[in-house]
Amino acid sequence: MKRSERLVDMTKYLMERPHNLISLPFFATRYGAAKSSISEDLTILKHTLADNQDGILETVAGAAGGVRYIPFWGKKNVTQYLQDLAKRIESSERILAGGFVYLSDILGNPQDLDKIGKIIATRYAYSNIDVVMTIETKGISLAQAVARYLNVPFITARKRSKVTEGATVSVNYISSSLDRVSKMELPTRALKENSNVLLVDDFMMAGGTLTGMRQLVKEFNSNIAGICVLCEADFDDEKVIEGHLSLIRIKDVNDKQKIIVAEPGTLLGHTNFNRF
Repeated sequence: MKRSERLVDMTKYLMERPHNLISLPFFATRYGAAKSSISEDLTILKHTLADNQDGILETVAGAAGGVRYIPFWGKKNVTQYLQDLAKRIESSERILAGGFVYLSDILGNPQDLDKIGKIIATRYAYSNIDVVMTIETKGISLAQAVARYLNVPFITARKRSKVTEGATVSVNYISSSLDRVSKMELPTRALKENSNVLLVDDFMMAGGTLTGMRQLVKEFNSNIAGICVLCEADFDDEKVIEGHLSLIRIKDVNDKQKIIVAEPGTLLGHTNFNRF
């Protein structure tokens, strides 16, 4: 196999297995090449990814070592995408009753989900996440996109359990509107004790739903490793949760004037994106 062919196949193989440690002897056997040639190939790939701010190739020395691909977007790429996304979200046609914003087209777009998942995964690439958790229904595609790039499972808390999920643990919480009590449930088999959980959701008004998810994680004796939302309503001062990050911050929603004001959120300021 020629070097150009090896590089294409090697790139595909690594990107399909993010965060997995692959030994050099494996690649040497796969391509019938010397380890020195494989090392040169990986050096080319490492520099190319770094130049494009599109991933990190880590090498681990020793007998049990190898190489792993870490999905990682640099600040330049992230800033450009979030600025573009904020402009798209400012469309007056997205205004919904109650100060909410229509996001289903974004959450249903494979290209957007791929980029959003990679951005969130970049922030938590070195946070030892064991599982990504969300609540039904709009957060499911978002959690799946993040879990793919972190290469961990994702789980969904439901408002009403299904018989196919077996026994469940439930908690009561105050919904995002802060005027009613709701319930969410998670199967007892879904989450192991002492897991590091990343909570993700599509839209946060006051944070009541995320507070409920946090309480549910505690019922499983597990830890909250991070909280991240696609959009947060920054015009709502009645926040009931702290320590969260957002991709987009919505500063105002004016139904009468048909105006939405949006900007990149707090996630962009994290030092992880300055790695390149």
